Amino acid sequence: MTSRDLPFCPRCGKLLTPSREGGELKLVCRVCGFTSDASSMPVEVKVTQHIAHSPQERTTVIDTSTSKTMPTIRASCPKCGHNEAYWWLLQTRRADEGSTRFYRCVKCGFTWREYD
Repeated sequence: MTSRDLPFCPRCGKLLTPSREGGELKLVCRVCGFTSDASSMPVEVKVTQHIAHSPQERTTVIDTSTSKTMPTIRASCPKCGHNEAYWWLLQTRRADEGSTRFYRCVKCGFTWREYD
């Protein structure tokens, strides 16, 4: 795609941005307000939406009612001292760093973590 293919405003010369108005795709100039039908442009125009998730939305929730199907390991609970815990891995940092291993005590349900 060359700069000649990009949709520029005929009034002020600024780049037109796609916008959905009343179910129709339009090209709108953010500077002067010029509006054009997107189908008249020589390039294909797509409108996308970026969704940013908060850390709470990206956190995996482990349902305790399904924990009986999770793997167990011999690990001493820091809270009650019981020696068996459920465990799972989660990538909590960057991809080039190790995963975080989470433990949940089979007896009291206390959850703790260990970094690799």
